[in-house]
Amino acid sequence: MPNAPLLIISDGKPGHVNQSRALCDALGRPFAVVEVAYRQRLFKALAYLADRCGMSFSSLYRVTSPLPEGPFAAVVCTGSTAFYPGKIFARRRKIPVAAILDPKGWRRDFDAILAPVFDNPKPAANLVKLPVNLTAVSPGFYENGVAAFRERHTWERAAVGVVIGGPSAFADMSAEFMRAHLDRIFAATEGLERWVTTSRRTPAEVEALVDSYSFDYKLIFSRDNFNPIPAFVSLCDTLFVTADSTSMISEAVTYGAAKVEVIMNLHKAASKFARLISNLESSGALHIFENELGYADKKVDLTAAFEATAALLKLDHTRKKQGGLS
Repeated sequence: MPNAPLLIISDGKPGHVNQSRALCDALGRPFAVVEVAYRQRLFKALAYLADRCGMSFSSLYRVTSPLPEGPFAAVVCTGSTAFYPGKIFARRRKIPVAAILDPKGWRRDFDAILAPVFDNPKPAANLVKLPVNLTAVSPGFYENGVAAFRERHTWERAAVGVVIGGPSAFADMSAEFMRAHLDRIFAATEGLERWVTTSRRTPAEVEALVDSYSFDYKLIFSRDNFNPIPAFVSLCDTLFVTADSTSMISEAVTYGAAKVEVIMNLHKAASKFARLISNLESSGALHIFENELGYADKKVDLTAAFEATAALLKLDHTRKKQGGLS
């Protein structure tokens, strides 16, 4: 069916469903979303076993949102919880299925697998390697974000943006650490507008520190969940991003024209996140910030990846070229 929508199988995690949405948008397809969850933790383990045996048991999971009507052109699923239900939805409708992220532990019999290269996915005919995580690519998304930002802030000078994430299993963040880096950022950006946003993972003591600096625009996430990032990506000459924020780094090196500076707060040099940053630094897409600004502004071009995915899913693909660095 020409231009039929895609069906996203969601595990309810925003970071996962957003990657599925990004793929649908990149393929120029409308989409519907259905959310699933395993009935018990044990049932996910049983799903791994059933999948290895080539068996489909929809009784292992439940659909937790209304099931949209079809027909659909293909199924898209991101993350381990969504992979098995995604296969079942696709098989029963006799349509292709795409997995986003490396489906480790699952049979790799998807029609397309879009996996970041920093996950070291196994080579296969159905594998589409990605240099970054998938993020929003719709011009309308950024245009709307800029319009909303203009209602909150006016400026005349060139701007730099600072995007602060938070601690994780691979990254540390303390007020002392951020104070040292904010001082360096202020020293390196004299005469420029300075914008900053924290995130849901930013510790309270770091938010208090950020609040004490004289930024021209300041978004403290714990007080205001407005999203200024589309405006930052679209409008800033330079973006500073903490290294823990892999999705934000992916967005910054994919869209817009800003030079990208990474604030290195990873504590595991051998982690996949460190590999992501190292690969992008080598390609000129980002610079590790210490005291001076770099000139890393090459953008990642995912056009070939989307075309390969469309071919594997047997979909027409007419999206224009996106990004800049293949």
